[in-house]
Amino acid sequence: MYSEKVLEHFLHPQNVGSIEDADGFGQAEGGPRCPEDLAHVWIQVTDGRITEIRHKTLGCPVAIAASSMTCHLAKGKTLDEALQITPEVVAAALGDIPERKSDSIVGPKALHQAIADYQARRK
Repeated sequence: MYSEKVLEHFLHPQNVGSIEDADGFGQAEGGPRCPEDLAHVWIQVTDGRITEIRHKTLGCPVAIAASSMTCHLAKGKTLDEALQITPEVVAAALGDIPERKSDSIVGPKALHQAIADYQARRK
């Protein structure tokens, strides 16, 4: 049912936890088909790059795997590059995800919120 990458990131998620005194924080809930999914993302930014990123995600295997992959893809990226990480990009990186589980890809939404929070704090 799930790709090997989904199972890998679900069973052994990367970058789990929070960042004390994070530069930005974001959260996102799943869509209508998966409202119970929830992701929190914290970022640390140095010289315009995400140098540290952590997540805490509750939900199905796709939600957890997607948040793990989101963090994996975002670490080391500029903020503009990180904003290009969409649910579609994460789904492609994870491989085969059932269409009915697309609402569970909450990591990129939480990442975008964390970047917006960081930018709002800098104004």
